[in-house]
Amino acid sequence: MNDFCTFFARARRLSISSLLSPIAPLAVAVLAGCSGGSGGSGLGGGEQAEDPVVVDYPVVYVRRTLNRDEDGVLMGSDIYAPSTFNPGAELVLRDRATASAPERVLTTDLFVSDEAAGIVFEGGYDVKDLAVSHDGKTLAFAMRAPNIEGLDDDEQPSWNIWLYDFASAELKRAIPSDLIAEEGDDIAPAFLPDGRIVFTSTRQRRSRALLLDDNKPQFSALAEDLEEPAFVLHVMEQDGSNIRQISYNQSHDLSPTVLASGRVLFSRWDNMGTLDRLSLYTVKPDGTDLQFHYGYHSQATGTSADPQSGPVPAAFSKPQQMPDGRILVTLRSPEGITYGGDMVVIDAENFTEAYSEPEQQGVLQGQESLSVEQVITDGGLSPHGLFANAWAFHDGTSRLLVSWSECRVIDPATELPQPCTDDWLATEGIVPADPLYGLWIYDYKEGTQRPIIQPIEGQMISEAVTADTRPVPAFIPEPIPGIDIDRDLYDAGLAILDIRSVYDFDGVAALDIAAVADPLQTSAAERPARFLRVVKAVGIPDRDTLDFDRAAFGRSRAQLMREIIGYTPIQPDGSVRVKVPADMPLAISVVDANGRRIVGRHNNWLQFRAGEIRKCQGCHSRDSEVAHGRTDKEPASVWAGAPTSGAPFANTEPALSANMGETMAQLLARIAGNPSLEGDLKFSDQWTDPALRAKDPSSALLMSELQTPVPTSVACQSTWSADCRSVIHYPTHIQPIWDLPRQLTDDLGNVLEDHTCTGCHSNRDAAGMSQVPPGQLDLRADQSGVNTNFSTSYVELVFDNPTEELRDGAVQNVLVQDTDDNGNPLFEVDENGDLVLDSDGNPIPVMVTVNIERIMNTAGANASRFFSVFAAGGVHEGELSAAELRLISEWLDIGAQYYNNPFDAPVN
Repeated sequence: MNDFCTFFARARRLSISSLLSPIAPLAVAVLAGCSGGSGGSGLGGGEQAEDPVVVDYPVVYVRRTLNRDEDGVLMGSDIYAPSTFNPGAELVLRDRATASAPERVLTTDLFVSDEAAGIVFEGGYDVKDLAVSHDGKTLAFAMRAPNIEGLDDDEQPSWNIWLYDFASAELKRAIPSDLIAEEGDDIAPAFLPDGRIVFTSTRQRRSRALLLDDNKPQFSALAEDLEEPAFVLHVMEQDGSNIRQISYNQSHDLSPTVLASGRVLFSRWDNMGTLDRLSLYTVKPDGTDLQFHYGYHSQATGTSADPQSGPVPAAFSKPQQMPDGRILVTLRSPEGITYGGDMVVIDAENFTEAYSEPEQQGVLQGQESLSVEQVITDGGLSPHGLFANAWAFHDGTSRLLVSWSECRVIDPATELPQPCTDDWLATEGIVPADPLYGLWIYDYKEGTQRPIIQPIEGQMISEAVTADTRPVPAFIPEPIPGIDIDRDLYDAGLAILDIRSVYDFDGVAALDIAAVADPLQTSAAERPARFLRVVKAVGIPDRDTLDFDRAAFGRSRAQLMREIIGYTPIQPDGSVRVKVPADMPLAISVVDANGRRIVGRHNNWLQFRAGEIRKCQGCHSRDSEVAHGRTDKEPASVWAGAPTSGAPFANTEPALSANMGETMAQLLARIAGNPSLEGDLKFSDQWTDPALRAKDPSSALLMSELQTPVPTSVACQSTWSADCRSVIHYPTHIQPIWDLPRQLTDDLGNVLEDHTCTGCHSNRDAAGMSQVPPGQLDLRADQSGVNTNFSTSYVELVFDNPTEELRDGAVQNVLVQDTDDNGNPLFEVDENGDLVLDSDGNPIPVMVTVNIERIMNTAGANASRFFSVFAAGGVHEGELSAAELRLISEWLDIGAQYYNNPFDAPVN
C-alpha cells in the first residue's frame, strides 16, 4: 500500500473520529486495497466492507469527466450560468447504495448520429439535477444532447427534462415534441405532490406571450447581467403537457424543491440595480404568494483558511428539505474550479437570517455545518475536503449520500498529487491538485464516512440520489375563479395590491399615522406620500434577436430599461389598494405631489397571478434585516386601521363608515370598488368633512398638457387601461422639452422675450458667436464631442463635465495646476523623477481640468440639483410647465435611460 493510500485511510479515521468521544468505537471504513494508478495518485480496486445498515434502495448518480479548456486548464463552475454545457457526463444506476453493487449506465447509446438526416453529434452529452418522485418509482433529471456538427450556437440542442421509470426501465424525454422541447433550456426538475413537475426554464412561456401585447416579437429575455436568458419557474404534467410559467424574476430562479408544506422552495437571484443576492424564496405551485424565505442578508456565511478574514461570500446551492424539516444546501463559492463547498443545514422554520446581529455579526444561529470538521468554501485549499452534493436519506437515520473530494496538492518536485497534511501545506510552491470526487455515505451524527464509489482521476461523481420513498408533501390546490378568487379579475388578467401603510417601515412608524390621516391635523399638501407609481421591467433580447446599441441604457445600466404602468393615490393613512397587471415583474415607488420618488427604489421584483390579492404591511428599508415579505416572520403592522365599526375615520366624511381594522384604501374599495391605475397623477379630496373645514383643492399632472411628444399611445392618452405604458426615451421625449420654442411676442409677432432652453443654453450666442453656455450647461441635441454615444445635452446633464471658459476666441476647458494630497503644486517630471523644464528653464506645471458635478442624477429626481432653479424664487421659476417637470422627474426616477425600449433604439 503506497504512501498516499496509507494517508487516505489514516485521514478518514482522524477527520471523522477526532470529534467523537475517546471511548467511542471506530466506525470508519478503511479502504481494503489501493492501486497506484497514475503515479500513486488514484484510488481504485480492492474489496470494501458493506455499510452495517444495508441501504436497500437503488442509487442513481452522475459521473462526469473534468472539463478543460483548449489549454488544459480546468473549466470553472458558475452558479449564475445554469445553462453551461459540460459534455462528458453519464447517468449511472446501482440497484443498491453499496460498494459491491453492479452499475449500469442508463444513457448509453442514447444519441446516435443520423448522417442521412444531417444530424452528426460531436462529443458527449451532459446530465445534472437528479430528482426522485415521492413514491420512489420515477427519476427526473436534466440532460442536454451533444453538439451537432455544422450548427451555430443558437441552433444547438437545449437542456431537456427526462424521466426514468425504475420498474419498466423506460427512459424518455418528458416533452415528446421536438419543437416544444427546444423552446428553451429546461433544468432542475422536482416532483409536486400531484405528480406534476416543477422546473426552471428559459422558455419564459407566459412572458413571451405577453410581448405580443407590447407589439414586440417573442423572445426569452436576458437575465439582468445580460449574459444569458433568465431561468424562471414553470410547471408541467409528466407527459410534458400544460406547461405554465409561475415566476417572473428578471434574473435566475434556480433549483426548485417541494417543502412538506407543499410550497416550492427555490434560490432566487435578486440582481436589480446593485443588489446581486442569491437567497431562498418560496411560492405556491400556481405562482401565487411569492415570499422571501431565508438568507437575503446572509450572503457572506462562507469560510476561509485565513482566520482573520471572518465570513466570506458564499451561495446557497441546491436546497432540499431534510426529514427533520431543516433545509440542506451546499454552501459554496458562486464560481470556481473546486466544484464544491460545505454541507450546511438551515433552520428556516425559526430564522430568516444566519446571524443574530446585522452585517454578519453576532452568533451564527440560522444555519450550521454538518461536516465534522471545518470546510473551506472560498475556493482555497480545504484540508477536510469538499462536498459537491449531498442527498438526505429518509430512513430515520442521520445519513447522507455525498459527493466528496479529498484535499490534495501537487508536489512541485514530482508534479504528483499529495494529501493536504500539515507538512505538505507548508511546502513552498505547492498548488491545488484536481478535485477527486467519489460517492460516500456520511453519517453526521455518528461521525462516520463510508465509500460507495471510489474516485477516479480525471472524473468526478457530481451528484447522486436514492430511489427511496418519502412522505408526500401537502397538496395546495389551485384557486378556482369565481369561488376562491374574483372571476372578473382573473378574466381581465389583473390582481390586487393592498398596502396597509407606506409609513410603516419594518414595524416602525415613520410618522404619526393617525395624525397624518386626520384632515384637521394634516392637509393633503402636508402629506409626504401622495401617489404610488408602478413600474414594469423591460425584457432585453439577446444579440441574435436584436443587436441594438447598448449605449441605449444611458449613463448607467443598473436599471436597464423600465416602463411606467401607472399611478394611484396614496390615502391619508398611507394605505393603497389598486388593481395591477398579472404575470409580469413589477416594482413600486412612493412619490410626492410632484411625482418624485421620496424613498429608495424598490429593488425587488413583485409578481401577481391573475385574481390574486397580495397584501403587505408597508415599506422596507434596504439595509434593514427585519424579515419583510415573509408573513410568518415579519412584524405586525403599526397601523391598526379603523378603531371601531360603524363610524368614519376621525374628522372625515360621515358617509364613509369604516369597519374595524379597515384601512382608508380598503374602505374606499369596499364602497366604490377596487380602483384601476391611472396614467396621470390626479388628486381629489374624498376625506375631509366640509362641515369641519374646506376640502383640499383638486390637482392633476396631465400628460395631455405636454406640447412635446407624449410617451404613450394616443388611445392611452384618452383612456388608460392595464395594457397602457409610459415609455420614455431621452431623444424623443426629453430633448424636445429643451428645443420647444418659448417665446413671448407682441400682437405683430415680434419676439419680446425668448425662454427657449436651447436659445440660451448653447455654445453660440444670439449673434452666432462662440460662448460659454450659461450655467456651463449646453442643451443642444447635437452629438456630443465628449461621448459620441449621446447628445450634447444628455452628457451635460447626467455626467460630470469640465468647466469651460472663452479663451482666445474659443471655448476651452478651464485648466488649473494639479496638487498632491498635501496641497503642494505638481510639476512635470521625467522617468527618473527629475523636473522637466521649459525653454526658459522653468518647471512645467501639471495642468488638469476642473469638473462640474452633474445636475441630474440617475438615482432619481430628488437626488438631482436640476429642479431647484424651477422652484419658487428660482432663476427659471415658471419656465417649465408642471407636466414637463413631472415627465423629467419620472424619467430620472426610473434611471435616466437614453431609451426604454430596445426595439426603438439604434441597431449596430
